[in-house]
Amino acid sequence: QVQLVESGGGLVLTGGSLRLSCAASGRTVSTYDMAWFRQAPGKEREYVAAINWRGDRTSYADSVKGRFTISRDHAKNTLYLQMNNLKPEDTAVYYCNAHKDYWGQGTQVTVSS
Repeated sequence: QVQLVESGGGLVLTGGSLRLSCAASGRTVSTYDMAWFRQAPGKEREYVAAINWRGDRTSYADSVKGRFTISRDHAKNTLYLQMNNLKPEDTAVYYCNAHKDYWGQGTQVTVSS
């Protein structure tokens, strides 16, 4: 069983930064590809960024490329999303995903103009 717990969300002004964390438990989680998704009010959940199990391959949605960085720490079993130059359109609940099957409960990010 894999459990994912996100943290680090909050309220920030346009242009600010936040770092999201996703603490993962489960003995096989270190072998899983992981990703971040987000869902804004009234919209479908959308892909944000992904990282392979080794941590040496990443990909990003065009809307966040150059502003967000995904990374993982195997020793801490934690996934990160560093978000810089935040915009109001980044406002959403951010979810951690592992192996396409497992989801966290989400953490709210609100960017105020």
